[in-house]
Formats: sequence, structure tokens, C-alpha cells
Amino acid sequence: MSEERKRILEMLAEGKISVAEAEKLLAVVEAAPPADNNGFGGKPGWKYLRVLVEPGPGSESQEKVNIRVPMKLIRAGLKFAAFIPQAAHGKVNEALREKGMNIDLTKITSQDLEDLVSNLDDMTVEVDGKEKVRIFCE
Repeated sequence: MSEERKRILEMLAEGKISVAEAEKLLAVVEAAPPADNNGFGGKPGWKYLRVLVEPGPGSESQEKVNIRVPMKLIRAGLKFAAFIPQAAHGKVNEALREKGMNIDLTKITSQDLEDLVSNLDDMTVEVDGKEKVRIFCE
């Protein structure tokens, strides 16, 4: 049981708050992400988004790629989108659509990013035995 939940139940038992107030507080505590997960949902302590590309048995190249992106940089990038002038939003969104990404930058929230990262867990993609791509958080 979390410390917050325990304190709420103790206040209820002592008569310091009503049942309705306790329910509201418990709902807030349960909806909040853990404090030690850097503001992202999912596993606590994620600091990096990793992308690894390894050559497969049928690959002509034996080059490996290892990318580690700090989560703080990803969050800052999302906030940076807020600095795009209103007049440019249409052009940016159209350019993204041309590349197959139907995204409206004005509607992306930090919660959207948190949802994406919390559902990422450990993704692996293999391209016809040529490459193996792993995307995960650590």
C-alpha cells in the first residue's frame, strides 16, 4: 500500500475527513504517476529511449547502430513544438501528412507522449532477415 493511500485511510479512521473526501483523494492518488518515473508513465526510472539496429544473417552490411535519447530531450522537444508560430502550423502539419504522419502538432500533449512511452515496453522489428531493430526504454 502506498504511503499516500495509508495516510488518507488513517485520516478517514480518525474522522479528520469524510468518506466522500477520502474517495476523492484516493482517486487522485491512484490516477497520479509514480513520483520516481521522470514524469513518464510505465516503469519507474526510465531515463533513455534506446534504438538498436543490428545486422541480420542476410545483411550485406555488418554495421551496428546504437542510439540513446534522454527522455528529458524528448519532453523538451514536445515543448519546443509550442514555439512554432501559429501561421506555420498548417504548413508543418501538411509536411508531416506528406510523409505519412497524420499528426496535428497543436493537439499533442505531454499526456500523449507519456501514453506512448508507457506502452513502448520492448519493441523488436526484423526486416526480412536483413536487420533487427529494437526500441526500448531504460
